[in-house]
Amino acid sequence: MAATNLMNVSNIEFLLIVGRAVFLVFSFALAATTFTAWRRATRAQTEQVLSHSRRLLDQLADIRTTLEATAHSVTQLTERIEHPTTLAAPSQGASPGYQIAIRLARGGASSEELVSGCGLTRAEAELVRRLHGPSRPELRQVS
Repeated sequence: MAATNLMNVSNIEFLLIVGRAVFLVFSFALAATTFTAWRRATRAQTEQVLSHSRRLLDQLADIRTTLEATAHSVTQLTERIEHPTTLAAPSQGASPGYQIAIRLARGGASSEELVSGCGLTRAEAELVRRLHGPSRPELRQVS
């Protein structure tokens, strides 16, 4: 009976050792699988962060280009304001076409006559007629 008891004890110890070995192998496999999944997730997150960073860098480059163009425009405008170009002043006041248009307008000529006779645009002819035309209300055109 002592031999069967000894067999039962060594059998139980053997089963416990085998159980421990199986548990260790299972734990190692689980840790390896978890570590691999963690590395994949970290790699995917890293790629996502790099992609986002690239897009931000591209946007910053676009903003920088726009800012440089704006600074150039502001510099040009500042130079124009500080050093305005003077237009050549007419030597005898208004051009001969305007002189004729003013005389015709004082005589009561219409805008169409000023456009065709003096080479003015319609807006110029209207302005000359309003400024230099007769002041009588019956000759004024209501706009």
